[in-house]
Amino acid sequence: LTRTKTPITPIASPQISMYTCGPTVYDSAHVGNFRAFLTYDILKRTLLYLGYNVDHICNLTDVDDKIINKCNAESISLQELTDTYTNAFFEDLEALNIIKARAYPRATEHIDEMAKLILDLEQNGLAYQSDEGSWYFSVSKKEGYGTNLVQLDPDQLKKGASSTTGGGGAQRAAAAGSGMALDADEYDAEKEGVRDFCLWKAYKPEFDREDAIWDPVVEVVVKSSNTNDDGEEEEEEVVQTRHIGKGRPGWHLECSAMARKYLGPTIDLHAGGIDLKFPHHENEIAQSEGANCAPFCNCWVHNGFVNIGDEKMSKSKGNFLTLRKACPTAEDVRAYRYLVVSSQYRNPLSFTEAALGAAKGALKRLDRIQVMIDDVLKNNEDSSSSSDTTSAIVATVEKELANFEVAIADDLSMPRASACLFSIVKAAEKEFKRVAKLKKEEDLEGETPSLDMVGLVRVQDALKQMDQVFGIYYEVPQVKGEEGAAGGTDDDNVNDGAVPEDVMDLVVQRTAAKDAKDWELADSLRAKITELGFAVKDVKGGDPIVSKV
Repeated sequence: LTRTKTPITPIASPQISMYTCGPTVYDSAHVGNFRAFLTYDILKRTLLYLGYNVDHICNLTDVDDKIINKCNAESISLQELTDTYTNAFFEDLEALNIIKARAYPRATEHIDEMAKLILDLEQNGLAYQSDEGSWYFSVSKKEGYGTNLVQLDPDQLKKGASSTTGGGGAQRAAAAGSGMALDADEYDAEKEGVRDFCLWKAYKPEFDREDAIWDPVVEVVVKSSNTNDDGEEEEEEVVQTRHIGKGRPGWHLECSAMARKYLGPTIDLHAGGIDLKFPHHENEIAQSEGANCAPFCNCWVHNGFVNIGDEKMSKSKGNFLTLRKACPTAEDVRAYRYLVVSSQYRNPLSFTEAALGAAKGALKRLDRIQVMIDDVLKNNEDSSSSSDTTSAIVATVEKELANFEVAIADDLSMPRASACLFSIVKAAEKEFKRVAKLKKEEDLEGETPSLDMVGLVRVQDALKQMDQVFGIYYEVPQVKGEEGAAGGTDDDNVNDGAVPEDVMDLVVQRTAAKDAKDWELADSLRAKITELGFAVKDVKGGDPIVSKV
């Protein structure tokens, strides 16, 4: 809430409570959505790496207007529709090697908890029921609303209010100007304040379905004052049974209710997309603090958009790609994971064929060095017990591991962490190149040049250690998709823009030649790459980008 980087101070260290916004399960999630889930994963992996225990809850929104509309259009039940896309979501999480949350509570299974929260808000003077039966949060009675994660001007909101729009025009204008999301159906009913948002939507026979409507009955404890026999005022608690009316929850309510149930009134971390800052997360803060009379969340993490061209990827714009369509092969899926986890989470990320190709190239380089080290270690089983303590590679590894840990602890600076990873890879590549050059150029009278086995063992250990955070060394499970299989082989889609292995071999050799300042060799290798129909572009401080000519 300070909008600055601050050290995290867990409520009950080493335990960290973490709540993240999950999908609305009416369709397959797109790669823009999965940037958020990969951000949650990197955040959680980093905390685990640093020695914390993370208690993670992620909700599933399985009732809202979009879900109801799709159920009506496809003539299927709400349960059938949401189960289908919930299962697809979990398969995609597995394909991306995302560590699962402790629980994925569904909105439809927490209606009573939401009703109880509404009544707590009413008791604290922050919620009211309209004549039509809907419940609203009274924004004007909550001090600081709209100033926690965003800086909204209450006076400007009031100026833009219109009696014909029920006050929605003002919030629409404010949100549109900031690029934030709105729940359009919140403004179609009468309410007392122009900024009030919906907690519970009253049943509408012309729109609602019987399998998406509830009539919860909850018990609440209220305090009442009585006069005892001595004429003294006494306060006692009385249990009452309350109905909030037939209907369904508003967009924001479920997260406050679930966070309270599973993690308590105050949580350490809350994460979501940047578009959720307002109104969703501001409304969560208002609801939770209004009901619990305690601070809601100590630290917020918001990831940037994934863009197609210059536009945010979204279903409303029609420019979205599901994971299975965008990444039909196992190589694509791993590449997308690396593309996201190696980026700065707060910045926009462009999803392009070139970017995915560069990520594939980086992974091939990582895989290749891993295989090379594994092969030589198999033939030198006693290498790890060597007493050589002068290894230059070991010194590089230790330095880069230290830099890596500083980077991940500094607001998840994953580009810096990736640079540390490839500095270690580069040290190993140079060692193999050194020995290969000796074998080729020197007459050793039958002697074999010795690799720095101690250093290579340390490289192998460091790669495994860093992968606790990156999560890129894994086998993608087979998952059937609408446009192929996310876990399919590369042969399933030969025109996917991937760079052939022989070209990547030349790119790696050229990089090594440049590192050795062998410019003539580097130029000749670039010419060979061009002859094969590819261009290589050097990137300062990063891996070269390879693309088709």
